[in-house]
Amino acid sequence: MTDENEKPEGAPGSGAPEGGEAADGFVEAEGPDVETSLSDADQAFLNGEGELPEGMGPDGTPRAESEHLADLKRVTAEYANYRRRTERERETIKERATGDAARAILPVLDDLDRAEAHGDLAEGGPLTAIAQKLRGAVGRLGITAYGEKGELFDPHQHDAIFQRESPDVQQPTVSDVVERGYRIGDTTLRVAKVVVDTPSGS
Repeated sequence: MTDENEKPEGAPGSGAPEGGEAADGFVEAEGPDVETSLSDADQAFLNGEGELPEGMGPDGTPRAESEHLADLKRVTAEYANYRRRTERERETIKERATGDAARAILPVLDDLDRAEAHGDLAEGGPLTAIAQKLRGAVGRLGITAYGEKGELFDPHQHDAIFQRESPDVQQPTVSDVVERGYRIGDTTLRVAKVVVDTPSGS
């Protein structure tokens, strides 16, 4: 007697595939695997061979967009260089103009130094306030004085108007300052005039 639940071999739903039909009722595809269709140029590019696909830039973006980004980067770099160059030129022009004006008042600053050395700029003296205001104005312009006793002699920064041997020094050294030097930024307005002590026997 045949069981009602049994199904003939090969019958639908029996689980045994026949004629390529799977257990779930779907027909399996036969033949070679299906591949995505690519052009020869695209396939070569994906394989690292051949040229870029038409219309594409080296960074993988559309060629027009890639060229636009390259132009934008170049213009940005050129503008940055132009801005830095302009700022340097402006600063140089400013220093020159300030230096020209400062050179005209250096003799006045020298007179103040001499007056101070002679004790004429004592606290509360008539010229003390004027000297402080003038020196303050010069400092705000970025002008700095240099040249002090005890400095090592530098021929690029000092003008040695007199030299003398001394057993107390091992290297040429500033022993007296006749006129202080002045500079603005990296520009020397005037070198310092100094007396230099040199090692004995040099």
